[in-house]
Amino acid sequence: MIGKQDRWQEDLFVAGPLRDLIPDDHILKQVDRVLDLSWLRQEVRETYSEDQGRPGIDPEAAVRLMLAGFFQNIVHDRKLMREAQVNLAIRWFAGYRLHEALPNHSSLTRIRQRWGAKKFKSIFEKTVQSCAQAGLVNGETVHVDATLIRADVSWRSLSAEHADRVVTENDTDDDPDPDDQGLPKRGRPRTKPVKPKKRSRTDPDATLTTNDKRVRMQPCYKQHTAVDDHSGVIIDVDVTTGETSEGMQLPEQIDRIERTTGKKIKILTADSGYAHAKNYADLEKRQIEGIIPPQREVDRKCLPARRFKYDRRHDVVRCPRGKKLQASSPGKGVTYYRARAKDCRVCPLRQRCFSAGATVRSILLVEGYEALLRARRRRSRSDERTKGIYKRHFWRAEGTNGEAKIQHGLRRAVRRRLDNVAIQSYMTAAVMNLKRLARSLCAWIIALVAGNRAQESEICARKISDRILLDSGQRINHSVMAA
Repeated sequence: MIGKQDRWQEDLFVAGPLRDLIPDDHILKQVDRVLDLSWLRQEVRETYSEDQGRPGIDPEAAVRLMLAGFFQNIVHDRKLMREAQVNLAIRWFAGYRLHEALPNHSSLTRIRQRWGAKKFKSIFEKTVQSCAQAGLVNGETVHVDATLIRADVSWRSLSAEHADRVVTENDTDDDPDPDDQGLPKRGRPRTKPVKPKKRSRTDPDATLTTNDKRVRMQPCYKQHTAVDDHSGVIIDVDVTTGETSEGMQLPEQIDRIERTTGKKIKILTADSGYAHAKNYADLEKRQIEGIIPPQREVDRKCLPARRFKYDRRHDVVRCPRGKKLQASSPGKGVTYYRARAKDCRVCPLRQRCFSAGATVRSILLVEGYEALLRARRRRSRSDERTKGIYKRHFWRAEGTNGEAKIQHGLRRAVRRRLDNVAIQSYMTAAVMNLKRLARSLCAWIIALVAGNRAQESEICARKISDRILLDSGQRINHSVMAA
């Protein structure tokens, strides 16, 4: 029989609360069970005036609106408020009734400007603490990775930055360079002019960079992410300009992770972008097992630096023929070792050791060179355990970055300037942590319900078996009846 639906929809009253109209498996309904923003009002009180102006939007309602947008992959405020007009789940999650007017989209922009990135970072850190209290953060094995966020600028906004003209205009005798001691600069003179960098006029914080030499450089920001291995909870997020090296950020990132989780890291994994000798030395000093594949050595015609043996005690380097290379012109974090001309003049390895235009062989050793050599040896004889841990890095760290870009709109920055991009990253990481926290709670509830049902069925089986007897006089098997 064909049914017929009455299309009259002008109902004045709705029978039942708004919560009953939302499915129990909806993500916002699951997150509402684990989200606690009661502390937020006191946290942002200092940014408001106590006796001037009209009452603003409730801080918790504003944050819930932003979180609901990121859950639904809606990152623009205008689109979010249009969706909230007709979406019952967003209205209920933010605390607005059906007849209440929603705030204007510009109010969310004002809130971000008023609070600043520091307040939103607190929201993210609270989600990390909630996950830690629920037992989702182990803190012993951490996966670190960086990803690029395309800046919200057009190619037409890029213009060349003439560095030489800026230096000339700002180079005055009243402000001398403290490092300049009047000595002539060493090294070969520059024969080619410096290629000017390109900057965006609309977003000066974004810088040109790329993560692949085969892909053209784009104005980007860089997010540095740390993921816990236990449940994939994001325990640290930081945003810098695109040209910032991720390897230089690792020591500060470790300090933030241990301060946030309150636990000492035992194993840390990262890709070859973090394979700096200084990082290997810092990990050894902290007694952290660093699983970071060293970068491949540059294939040159001359003998590689690994053929030269470094003596740390006497601070000398010996060539393959046993001759000493003395330290020369130490720089910031690097040391040059130079051989003597009389040794290289009669050396049989001269043609293989350096080019014909040079007179002696010199090598450069960076700070932590010994730790780099040890990392290369560990890499060459890595076991299945080490390979297994590093395989988890791909789907934990890089998978997390892919999830943020595909499901939560982090592929491209929504707003401009560094603080706004940082707020977007903090909120995205908070949403992903809340998803994991809600999933763990739902799994716990399902297990609890299943356990109660099993217990009830076992009790019923025992009662039935007490009343029913088999012909042989044996009682019915309790486990069979429970099944």
